Amino acid sequence: MSWLPHYAARHPVIVATIAMTHPNKNNQSIVASPVALLPLVLFLTLFIGVGTYLSLQGVDFAFYQLPAPIAILPAVVLALVLSKEKLNKAIEQFIRGVGHQDIIAMCMIYLLAGAFAAVAKASGGVDATVNLGLSAIPTSMILPGIFLISAFIATAMGTSMGTIAAVAPVALGIAESAGMSVPLTAGVVLSGAMFGDNLSIISDTTIAATRSQGCEMKDKFKENVRIAMPAALIALLIFAFNSSATQLPETGEIEWFKVMPYIAILVLAVSGLNVFVVLAVGILLAGAVSLASIDGYQLTNFAQDIYSGFGNMQEIFLLSMLIGGLSELMRRQGGLAFLTQVITKVIRKFGSTHSKQANRKASEFGIAGLVSLVNVCTANNTVAIIVSGSVARELAEENGVTARRSASLLDIYSCVIQGMLPYGAQVLLLGSVFQLSPLEIVSNSYYCFALALSAVVAIVLKPKMKPSAVAEETPA
Repeated sequence: MSWLPHYAARHPVIVATIAMTHPNKNNQSIVASPVALLPLVLFLTLFIGVGTYLSLQGVDFAFYQLPAPIAILPAVVLALVLSKEKLNKAIEQFIRGVGHQDIIAMCMIYLLAGAFAAVAKASGGVDATVNLGLSAIPTSMILPGIFLISAFIATAMGTSMGTIAAVAPVALGIAESAGMSVPLTAGVVLSGAMFGDNLSIISDTTIAATRSQGCEMKDKFKENVRIAMPAALIALLIFAFNSSATQLPETGEIEWFKVMPYIAILVLAVSGLNVFVVLAVGILLAGAVSLASIDGYQLTNFAQDIYSGFGNMQEIFLLSMLIGGLSELMRRQGGLAFLTQVITKVIRKFGSTHSKQANRKASEFGIAGLVSLVNVCTANNTVAIIVSGSVARELAEENGVTARRSASLLDIYSCVIQGMLPYGAQVLLLGSVFQLSPLEIVSNSYYCFALALSAVVAIVLKPKMKPSAVAEETPA
């Protein structure tokens, strides 16, 4: 991690995460243990199992009958019981995970996104923006249009969370007005957000992947785009095929004043401004619109709308903090170390009896599998890349995988899994905005499925590299 000081000032969240996931020599060593993964298994069994069972029984809003923050509590208790530390020490570790910078940052985005959505709705901005969207996008291309807008904003912002916060309310309004499938529209927004998050050169995932593997961002981008573009084209075709509205909603005169807050946050987001500033400006502008255009709307109403928006994010706010604490306990108890150990052993055992070309492909699959499994445990794609980075680099150097290739695979599969996790931050935020169960959203995230398939094809079909090329691109 010789690159750490260089990035400390510009990317403090990533550096803090690296410090958390790579204890120094003075800290107690972590012993790999599969038992440490049991709390995650328990949570998934309760959360997904109960929701699926109630769905089969025909219960309405089946996945809301057992709230996710409640389903995770038994898993947290189990993780505390499994800890070899004293109870007070284990609780301290849990709280450290809850209060990690990444978790707090996500929670603040939740609150600001909820406040903006509530204030913008009160001002009439959602209806006005939907009207503008329906006027600008051809009916046959509504879903591809939403995908391209989300992808562009996410690429410019470098954050899928900020993109979803900006685009989701408008997309929901368009879907309801046009009579389209709401779950499919949510999947389109998620797909576009993950496309941009994966390719953006200012994304945390890109920075973590390139620095951990020792390659240039432009090289990783070139490698990444060859895999991502076919997946994006497949997703666009699927969305275009399913983009027929059941009715053509009438559009009225465009109210630019009410649309202005949305246009402002999109412009600010594309300009690269911090997502917190973008959402804060959006809230103030939406409030100003309400105060100027709604009779009887006062500052007290503005404050109440903000607080109402905060309340709408209560469930995902709590769940994100609890997942952060649970992930920290599993890491401390050796769950993540166990995953990296298993992947490394499998690849090296395979490599002892196969050709160099087969070893290279196996290593690439190993890198993809490692970051995927860690992402399942942490529900954070940036943290998953950082935790997996050192092992991935070692596997790449041993088996002739270029640095840009390993960085690309780390970023791709972390985004693929993040877009498929029913308890991932992006899916939870969309679920709150669209009032959908997480499984309804991830089942329509066609870009993530296509990207996973495209990456598999790229690994299998990539021709053998010349030794000179490998030597040139292998990090020193």
